[in-house]
Amino acid sequence: MIAYATLFTSALIAATILPLQSEAVLVALLVSGEHPVGALLAVATCGNVLGAVINWALGRSLLRFQNRRWFPVSQAQLSRAQWRYRRYGRWSLLGSWLPIVGDPLTVVAGVMREPIGPFLVLVTIAKFGRYLVLAMVALAWV
Repeated sequence: MIAYATLFTSALIAATILPLQSEAVLVALLVSGEHPVGALLAVATCGNVLGAVINWALGRSLLRFQNRRWFPVSQAQLSRAQWRYRRYGRWSLLGSWLPIVGDPLTVVAGVMREPIGPFLVLVTIAKFGRYLVLAMVALAWV
């Protein structure tokens, strides 16, 4: 049970703007062979998607603070992110698994008022896909 909680927590935190790698935890648990692969994939995906939903929720309320001095993004950066999201649309959420750009993308989806339903579907596909490929590669080397 501790292994699943550790995996869930690392996947959740990794999906936020905090730097943490859930992949190492998943690979270690996969290689140990002590847990079913499907359960590990489900736990990692759920944690990572929940982290993305937190980002989305932050994005939904972010703009009300844009005139504050501490606001972390300039108006130009915000406009550029919004333009890109409008250009590529919700399908860009399939890139939410990508390092560096994936997490901010989920925040921008919130800023752009992406409905939660399509957001969840696309982000879940992306996050599960990444973990599935990682599991396949890790288990092929064991």
